[in-house]
Amino acid sequence: MRSEPAAGAVGDLTGRGKDGTGMIADERMSAFIDSLDTGNTPFLNEIESEAIRTNVPIIRTQVQSLIRLLLAMQKPASILEVGCAIGFSALLMSEYAPENCHITTIEKYEKRIPIARENFRRAGREDRITLLEGDAAEILKDLDGTYDFIFMDAAKGQYIHFLPDILRLLSEGGILLSDNVLQDGDIIESRFAVTRRNRTIHSRMREYLYELKHHPSLETAILPVGDGVTISTKRQDAGKRGSDLT
Repeated sequence: MRSEPAAGAVGDLTGRGKDGTGMIADERMSAFIDSLDTGNTPFLNEIESEAIRTNVPIIRTQVQSLIRLLLAMQKPASILEVGCAIGFSALLMSEYAPENCHITTIEKYEKRIPIARENFRRAGREDRITLLEGDAAEILKDLDGTYDFIFMDAAKGQYIHFLPDILRLLSEGGILLSDNVLQDGDIIESRFAVTRRNRTIHSRMREYLYELKHHPSLETAILPVGDGVTISTKRQDAGKRGSDLT
């Protein structure tokens, strides 16, 4: 792996000025953007309300909008999601992806798995969504074939460890969308400025962002949407370029 970049190299990605002003997502601006959102289906709104009521983290409104846009552009036949929770994002993608698209999603938290399965049943999407139970690091190694769209929304400290298998599974021309990459702005801080318990996640996420931006098989944009997202596409000549991940 390459060494992680200096603080300024990642800091510039957030849009924060050199004088320290500006935020990843100004609350008033975010509220205005969210007010323009056309929303989802009543069932998705119901699942979202249930998640908020039970303190289950789900993707933010602007990330939902971005996913809808990317799916409309990409029209994937196959989607892989790492981090299912109660199934909201899988159902969102199932709603807005082509009818023939199949989604494979991974979840290890035992208490959320039956809720996700029930939500898939309620939505009538059991035939379009396959839920794999267990540790994503182990499951990814056993997957084969390729996916046109991969959504990374699991434990942030594990993204860098998942990346080699994710790149193997991503089709050429496919899209990798990674959520929650800017850590509420902490990503631009020195590791000593974040709480000790978050330092490992902090350093791993910096390494992940660096790899996405410098990997020869990827073209990546880092956007201050929600808590930060990356959009990567696998180059059409990725097979010839090879991989320098170890």
